[in-house]
Amino acid sequence: MSEPLLKIPNHHAASCGDPPIVNGAEGRCYIGYFENEHGEQWIFTRDRKTGTATLHGGDIGWNAAIDVTEGPSSHLILNVPESSWLNACLIASGRTKRD
Repeated sequence: MSEPLLKIPNHHAASCGDPPIVNGAEGRCYIGYFENEHGEQWIFTRDRKTGTATLHGGDIGWNAAIDVTEGPSSHLILNVPESSWLNACLIASGRTKRD
């Protein structure tokens, strides 16, 4: 197995939980990463086999996995850059409809 392509430090407090370990082995997973100027971090993944897309964020607790397969949840509050990034991840990972 080769060395990881990216190793990104967690900028969130321990109370936010442990960040997910994302393994894109064998090309089964699309991975997107976002960090803003305040150090807030988001990780997007899409399972290429099932099509399921998931969003994790430090500010909402790393252990909370939000299903974004059909797009952002109405309970998810994102600013313009975060929303643009998420939409780009959805399109790049195989989503066919555009908002």
